Amino acid sequence: MMRAMRLCILSRGPQLYSTRRLVIEAEKRGAEVEIVDPLETSLALGEQNGVVIHRGWPIEADAVIPRIGYSVTSEGVRVVRQFESQGVYVANSADSILRSRDKLTASQILSHQGIPVPRTALVTSWRDTGRAISRVGGVPCVIKASQGTQGNSVHLARSIRDANEHVYRLLANRETVLVQEYIRESHGRDVRVIVAGGEVVAAMRRVARGREFRSNFHLGGQVEAIELKEDYAKIAIRAANLLGIEVGGVDLLEGRNGPILLEVNSSPGLEGIEKASKVNVAGKIIDMISQRHKIQSTNLQDVIHRHSGHGALSVRIKDWPEFIGRRIKDVRMEDSRALTVLRGKEYIWSPDENLVLQPNDELVLYGEIASIRAHMQRRDTPSEERF
Repeated sequence: MMRAMRLCILSRGPQLYSTRRLVIEAEKRGAEVEIVDPLETSLALGEQNGVVIHRGWPIEADAVIPRIGYSVTSEGVRVVRQFESQGVYVANSADSILRSRDKLTASQILSHQGIPVPRTALVTSWRDTGRAISRVGGVPCVIKASQGTQGNSVHLARSIRDANEHVYRLLANRETVLVQEYIRESHGRDVRVIVAGGEVVAAMRRVARGREFRSNFHLGGQVEAIELKEDYAKIAIRAANLLGIEVGGVDLLEGRNGPILLEVNSSPGLEGIEKASKVNVAGKIIDMISQRHKIQSTNLQDVIHRHSGHGALSVRIKDWPEFIGRRIKDVRMEDSRALTVLRGKEYIWSPDENLVLQPNDELVLYGEIASIRAHMQRRDTPSEERF
């Protein structure tokens, strides 16, 4: 008989709608559920992989769902990271939570990968506000703290004077301040998409109330069901994947030329979207986790360096003219293997030995580092250690 899944939900609010719904759906499926306040935990390190202790007892879990509030991000992430080190499946990793919580970092990652985001400028002094506004298209513009959730510390500035005041106040609170393009056609409305396990689970449109331009449900925003367009779904899934978010709420603005990514929330509220979409979002999240926790993710660096002296080296083919037009098997030494070839922006994993190398390819070889280096250095050109 298969043992029931032991599920730990990291949450400071056991009575919150989202937490209660996850507990209900998990218990319906026979899971053993424990709600753990991350501020009531301690960590014991040094023995094997360490343990997370709650109220004097070590937590034994097969899977963890982090529902970590912004104010306890650092404390919650410490607990998440400990579970990861123990090999426990965590719906959102510590690093993915940190990436998504920092709006500047997230925008940098996403825009670099071609995801459309609003024009954004970082401001470190209120004196730079005017220049930042010019870079994002003028006023009105959005002033926000780089770190924050649920619409907190987000302001619509309708004049440069207004913008200066908001920037000054945020800087006085030692916040990292962003000036962001205001998408006029999307005023007071956005699309929230719940992504779980690389798939769209549900979607809704949020509409702000009255003169409020923030559409968050807890701020009184109205919600309505929508049929999500394919281009919106693709961007939502890709954005979540790029940030490493397994379960998240992706917020998209309805721009004149298509969807614009606003942010990705690693602890999305479920009340509004379940009511609007009539989808059992909590149930779908639990179903995904009950499957995913059986197949553990792993740290590639740990795998690569598991054998002493072994690792991966990167070879830029343009630096080795004699390799251009040759096959992988003609280039690598016998005791090494090709992990991947980076061609343009795409990785070719476990490439065929007969793949012909092109000038701009980057070949990653795995094996005994000293042997690979010696093999390559006989051609008197250095290779670059990648991992």
